[in-house]
Amino acid sequence: MTVQSLSGLGRARVALYSHDAQGLGHVRRNLAIAGALARIRPAPDVLVLTGAPEASALTRPPGCDIVGLPGMAKDEGGQYRSRHLSVPVGELVRLRSATIDAALRAFDPDLLIVDRHPWGFGRELVPILETLAGRGRVVLGLRDVLDEPGRARREWARDRASEAIERWYDQIWYYGDPRVHDATADLGLPERLAGMVVPTGYLARGRHRRPHGVPPRPVSGPFVLGLVGGGADGWALARAFATTPMPVGHVGVLVTGPRMPHHRQAELRAIARTRPELRVFEFVDEVESWLEGADAVVSMGGYNTVCEVIAAGPPLLVVPRVRPRTEQLVRAERLAAAGLLDVLHPDGLDPAVLGGWLTAATGAAGSRSTVRRPATTVDLDGLERIPALALPLIESASARREEAGHVA
Repeated sequence: MTVQSLSGLGRARVALYSHDAQGLGHVRRNLAIAGALARIRPAPDVLVLTGAPEASALTRPPGCDIVGLPGMAKDEGGQYRSRHLSVPVGELVRLRSATIDAALRAFDPDLLIVDRHPWGFGRELVPILETLAGRGRVVLGLRDVLDEPGRARREWARDRASEAIERWYDQIWYYGDPRVHDATADLGLPERLAGMVVPTGYLARGRHRRPHGVPPRPVSGPFVLGLVGGGADGWALARAFATTPMPVGHVGVLVTGPRMPHHRQAELRAIARTRPELRVFEFVDEVESWLEGADAVVSMGGYNTVCEVIAAGPPLLVVPRVRPRTEQLVRAERLAAAGLLDVLHPDGLDPAVLGGWLTAATGAAGSRSTVRRPATTVDLDGLERIPALALPLIESASARREEAGHVA
C-alpha cells in the first residue's frame, strides 16, 4: 500500500462534511476517506462534520475527530425536517450553518471535502466557503449513482449546483467506475466542469479498521448475513429475512441498524426467540469483519454496504430502496450487469424467495452455488488513490497561505 508524504510540510488539516439526513451512508463514506488520508505522512488532522450522532460510535482513524450538527431527517415523501428539535427547517439550517462556520474557522482546513451537495444542505456551507476562498482547497465528492439520470439532472439544475462548483471548488471526485455507471455524465456538466471530474474508483477495498484486532464472529459456525443499512426504512427486508428459511447448517444473522424504530427491533427479537437459527443485532462496528466470514449476504443497496460486501467477496443479493429515490435500484442493476451481485426488486420480496437464493448461493443441501466474485475489470481501489489526489491540493493550499502571508 502506497504511503504519500507531504513535501517539507507539517501536519495538514482536512475537513469532511456530510449533511446526513437518511441513514449513515454519507458519514461512513467520509470516515472511510479519513482512514485513507491517514496514510499520508505525517498523517493529517481530520475533522468530520456530520448530522449523524451515531458517527461517534463508528471506527475512525487516529487524528480524526467528530463535530456533531443538529440532526435532520426525511419523511416518506422525501421532505426534510428537524430530527430532534421542535424548530422549522429554516431555523435548523441557520443553527447548523453557524456551527459549521465556527468549527471550520477555528480549524482552518487546508482541504475541505464536501459530500454530494456543493452548497451544503439549505446552502449551509456558503459562509465557510466564502471564508476559505483564497486559503484552502475545496473538493466535491459524488457517489456512483445520484438517482435515475433524468431526475438527477433536473435536481442538479434546480439546485444550481454548477454555479457553486464554478465559484468555490477545485475538483470533483467521482467515487465510482465510469465503465459501470457515470453519474457525472448523467448531469450534463458543461465542458469546464467536466474537466474537473476525477474518477477515483469505488471506495471498496482497504477500509480502515481498529489497530488492535477485529471483532469476534457473530456465531461459531456457518452463517448468512442480513443488512438493512441504518435501519430507518429497512423494516420490510428485515422482517422478510427474519422469517426466511435458512440454508441447512447455517445461522441467519440480522443487523437492524441503529435507526430502526425500537418497537420494530423488539418484534424482530421476538421472532428470534422462536427461531434458534436466527440472531438479531442492533448495531455492529466494523461489519467488514463479519462480511469476510459470511457465506452469503442479503442487503439493501446503499453505496457503503455494497462496496464493503463486494470487497469482502461473499455472494450478494441486493433488495434496493426504490422510494423516494431509485438510486439504490440503479446502482444494483449496473453492478448486477457487471456480474458483481444479484438483484431482487422489493415488490418481489418474499421469505421463500430469499430462502431459495440463500440456499443456492451457499451451496447448501447439495444445490449448485451461484457465488459471484468481484470482476477484475471493475475498479474497487478508490481509497488507495485518495492520498495521492489530496496531497497536491494540500500542498497548493500551503503555498497559497504562504504567498498570502508574504503579501500581507
